[in-house]
Amino acid sequence: MTKEDAMAPADLTLDELREGLAPLVAANAAFDGWSDAAVRAAAETFGADPDVARLAFAGGAVDMIDAWFAEIDRRMIDAVPADALAAMKIRQRITMLVEARLAAVAGEREALRRALAILAMPQNVARAARLGWRTMDLIWRLAGDTATDYNHYTKRAMLGAVYAATVTVFLDDESGGHADTRAFLARRIDGIMRFEKLKHQFLSSRDPERSLSLSRFIGRLRYPAV
Repeated sequence: MTKEDAMAPADLTLDELREGLAPLVAANAAFDGWSDAAVRAAAETFGADPDVARLAFAGGAVDMIDAWFAEIDRRMIDAVPADALAAMKIRQRITMLVEARLAAVAGEREALRRALAILAMPQNVARAARLGWRTMDLIWRLAGDTATDYNHYTKRAMLGAVYAATVTVFLDDESGGHADTRAFLARRIDGIMRFEKLKHQFLSSRDPERSLSLSRFIGRLRYPAV
């Protein structure tokens, strides 16, 4: 039983109320869009005051989507226990986590389709990028990645591109058990792993004395050799 289940809706903070309402808003968004109507219907089901529920999503549709994506991330974490991940290779971990996240929205693909259309609007692109980065960072951290250099960014950027492409396939996938999506994902993740391997081999083979140092390069721009 969650904290929200144990407390009356009127006793919840706005953050707790937003978390409790998020999946219900998503369920209604497939029919009512990401709108006040979806929030009102979710509030009625949850037993919350509709006016307070709207206040919990004061930022409108993007706030609703943000809360739902956070809920999907929590479902992904719950679906793939840490001890199970520990026994896998990195490729399997990434694949399992992405598949778990897709499974968490398998019954709400119309809500996801509408959410992505909203996030694609010019005024929402920056927020959409932050939401995507949040999930990609979470997946890599759950997979055990501890990179703090430029690899931290390249890994997340590449996985973000793979995830976005996979979702496009997933939204229209009618194959049994979403087999087409899983096959597509496997090919793309294999590409990431090949790239990471080649990058590691390239960097390992470089002569440290001859490799490009950013600080050295900037220093030479400031103080040219004579």
